[in-house]
Amino acid sequence: MTATQPKRTGRVRLRTGGRNLKIALVMVAIAGGASSALLVRQASPERVPGAHSLPSPAASAPAPRRPSDATEAGIRFYSNRVQRDAEDTRSQNVLAELYLRRVHESGNEDYLPLALNAARTSLAAVESERNVGGLIALAHAEFANHDFVAARDHALQLAPLRPGKSDSYAILADASLELGDYDRATEALQQLEKMDPGNAGTETRLARLAILRGDPKAAQQHFEAALRLLENLQEPAAESNAWCHWQMGETAFSIGDGKAAEQHYREALAAVPDYFRALFSLGRLFAARGDLPTAIDYYERGIRITPAIDAMATLGDLYHLSGREREAAARYELVEQLGEHSRKVHGTPFDRHIALFYADHDLRPEEAYALARGEYDAGRHDIYGADALAWTALKSGRIAEAQSALKEALKLNTLDARLLYHAGMVARAAGEKAAALDYLQRALTLNPGFDPLQSKVATETLKSLTAL
Repeated sequence: MTATQPKRTGRVRLRTGGRNLKIALVMVAIAGGASSALLVRQASPERVPGAHSLPSPAASAPAPRRPSDATEAGIRFYSNRVQRDAEDTRSQNVLAELYLRRVHESGNEDYLPLALNAARTSLAAVESERNVGGLIALAHAEFANHDFVAARDHALQLAPLRPGKSDSYAILADASLELGDYDRATEALQQLEKMDPGNAGTETRLARLAILRGDPKAAQQHFEAALRLLENLQEPAAESNAWCHWQMGETAFSIGDGKAAEQHYREALAAVPDYFRALFSLGRLFAARGDLPTAIDYYERGIRITPAIDAMATLGDLYHLSGREREAAARYELVEQLGEHSRKVHGTPFDRHIALFYADHDLRPEEAYALARGEYDAGRHDIYGADALAWTALKSGRIAEAQSALKEALKLNTLDARLLYHAGMVARAAGEKAAALDYLQRALTLNPGFDPLQSKVATETLKSLTAL
């Protein structure tokens, strides 16, 4: 387009691919708060392959999970359209959402820059006032790329452009939760309930807020409502169904209900047999039961699908606890490689996952603190950011700062054994024995197997304090 040519109006009609766009938008709505985070007809849990039948894993990073055929077909179709005409804004917008769906399905973040580029190209051709779809796609891509401030700001920009529509409030709620602005998130969710009642995405967001506020019963009710709504869709999304069951399993596991957790994880796998999140969670569950070989098999199966940083770190811990130090070292090395790659993709020097990995393993305490501190100072003040700051501050000898950050991490009364464990260890370092005993007892009562390695540290620390 030359300087004398007017910008296009973006009125290209979508003659095909509407189904792909609808499904992509449903996926984004359902998984908006997952983190930083996912097709077949439902089968029974018994049809999930047994963990012990898995082949031995390779020590190198695996290939990511293959996206669905529908996603691939949609990407090919719209990629061809924008290659012919880069200013076809509607096609760029759909392509951006499909790339995000690809990230969710595969766990492969390499497609995030492609989603961002498609949305930005669309908005460069037609400004947001006449290209609301481009602004929505950009906000979704920014959120997925952990640029929560930009996603929030674009949600605020979007609201007056679409009066009476709920899109902006959904994005605003998600971004505000990640930034720790819980009052604004609550207000946005209230608007969502008024404007879009009976929406699965709204129900999952309400569930997440309930989890943060320490109300797992309400969270489960919201997830159940979301599942009912998903089942009534004309085109049910198996991936969204799996995500809801997995989240219900995570909620049950967080309060020590392993039986219910396992049932939900297997329901997730029944919906999507290679659902890596459920595989990782089943591995953690079997580790909590003391069955390390089965736990390792589940983690290895999940890692071969998607090499997630947290899962790779836990797999290393499981090998360490099994006395297989060579395998543990290989996985720990991959954690750092994956962390470096993730930071490049997201375009940020900060990474709370690597910070926590270092702190959990008493490695590079100053670097761990700098990673957590940098992310917090950049504006991400959610309770888990505060917790990462507290934990790394403790490991780097900053006891007073750890105590201050812990107050922020615990302010919502979230029922999370890891938060309570960190609080207990900080209290012990500060010489507050009674508080340390209380926090550690509460952590292990809530969920004695919250983490394969750290739960053992919590148990040993509690025993040593009790013996004093």
